[in-house]
This record gives sequence, structure tokens and C-alpha cells, in this order.
Amino acid sequence: FQMDKTPESYLDLFPLDAIVYLTPDSENVLEDIDPDKVYVLGGLVDETIHKELTLRRAREQSLQTARLPIREYMVRAPNSRNYHSETLAINQVFDILSTYYETRSWPVALRAGVSSGKGYVLPEAAEQ
Repeated sequence: FQMDKTPESYLDLFPLDAIVYLTPDSENVLEDIDPDKVYVLGGLVDETIHKELTLRRAREQSLQTARLPIREYMVRAPNSRNYHSETLAINQVFDILSTYYETRSWPVALRAGVSSGKGYVLPEAAEQ
């Protein structure tokens, strides 16, 4: 993948209606990748999770938001810590989006990017 790095803000580089801010707190599910949209991932890199911080930031900037369809395609796996999180690292989100773009399959993409440590698995894995 080719990437450009710039000190400019995405808000200055792209029209607001073209930007989709990915946040696990969005009520909107990302159903497909639109090549005419710009997806912001890694809006917040922090070891502590601040509930709805990225969602508030996107709303303050009047941006569309979406979340990955984890709840739609995965189930909570029983685990000793009763831990379940939809908050992912930047590389995990990138891997999921890249895999989805190549395969057009959310189950395949989520399997590739959501580690078992997040507490979610595909339904067929939960049955095993």
C-alpha cells in the first residue's frame, strides 16, 4: 500500500462529507467500503479506553461515523476474565479493512483482524 504523510489535517485535505470517522461507539455499521470516502482510523491512540471520546470528536467536527460490524458477524466468546472489547489497534483495523476490500467478506476480514484476546469469535468458532 502506498501512503502519504503530511502534517496537514484530514479536515483540510478532504471535503467533510467524504470523511468517515471509524469509532467503536458509532451507531452506524460499516456495511461496505466506498472508494469515494476517506476513512479515518486511529483517531485516538491510547492504552486507556475513554468511552465515546472518538465519537464526540467526530461529532464536534460534523463527520460521519461508522463502526466495524463486529457485533453483526461475531459472538462473545466465554472467557475467564469475562472480557469483551470492540476497541482495536490501528493495525488491526487496517488489516480488517484491507482484507475486506480484497475478499468482500466481513467474516474473513474479522477473523484476520480481531484477536481472540478481544473476546469475540465467529459463531462457528464459538461452537467448537
